Amino acid sequence: MKERHLGRSGLLVSRLGLGTMTWGQDTAPDEAAAQLVAFVEAGGTLVDTADVYNDGDSERILGHLLRELVDRDGLVVATKAAIRPNGRYDGSRRHLLRALDASLDRMDLDHVDLWQLHVYDPATPLEETLSALDEAVASGRTRYVGVSNYAGWQVSKAAAWQRAWPGRAPVVSAQLEYSLLRRDIEREVVPAVLDAGAGLLPWSPLGRGVLTGKYRTGIPAGSRAAAPHFSDFVQPYLDEECARIVESVVTAAEGLGASPLGVALAWVRDRPGVAAPIVGARTAAQLGAILEAADLNLPGEIRDALDDVSDMSPAHP
Repeated sequence: MKERHLGRSGLLVSRLGLGTMTWGQDTAPDEAAAQLVAFVEAGGTLVDTADVYNDGDSERILGHLLRELVDRDGLVVATKAAIRPNGRYDGSRRHLLRALDASLDRMDLDHVDLWQLHVYDPATPLEETLSALDEAVASGRTRYVGVSNYAGWQVSKAAAWQRAWPGRAPVVSAQLEYSLLRRDIEREVVPAVLDAGAGLLPWSPLGRGVLTGKYRTGIPAGSRAAAPHFSDFVQPYLDEECARIVESVVTAAEGLGASPLGVALAWVRDRPGVAAPIVGARTAAQLGAILEAADLNLPGEIRDALDDVSDMSPAHP
């Protein structure tokens, strides 16, 4: 698997990242182990988790596998903080640094490679939130820092603040939802990320699984849309407009002799500013299908056609 720099930083990451949101809930430890081994064998290096994923079980499982199964030094380990277990946003310095220490304890690590602010907390001054990033880097608990789920102006403000004074930790990444079914970040967030020199890490690059085509004729048993805790997550992408885009992806895949997920993944992987889409799979078999399709390159005419069919309505101005 090829590598890319994360924005204008010196950090190299595989151009596909492994997400672990389902680990500890829908993905059992043995399946997680199989996923991580397959990912590493395919040349993957970026593994992304968060402190709130399944009450910390995702981090615990990852930490165990880093000790017992794979070479930790060969991986770029990323995690996030800024959400309390009760769902409340908390970007205070107190919460963030305590959360980072707890993450390191769960994974039995002395540092992570990338620590990200999971959400923007409007109740805490941004300069206080960002001071926690500086402390985390200065203390050696993380090597790089980034943001997640930030609006365009929030990315720009955070990046500008960190550039304003020597010694502050630069924002090197922004993780946001991005796919053929979710292109609204192209209006303001992507330009802000590019201007900041950060690398874009798209989550749900397969449109919450819809772009694989598996929902074309209904909701399969065992799918996320059939699960009570995930059905509301998938439902917004099961409308007629999304179905039209999915059919275009399927048509492109048939013409290329490829899979719909391969086409959808290749489209987002090579968008401006993207460093590595973060893919999450419930099973090792699902991840295997993704890895098999990961090297597909789209012809220009196919890319242009997909751009057109998924184009957003004009915005003002």
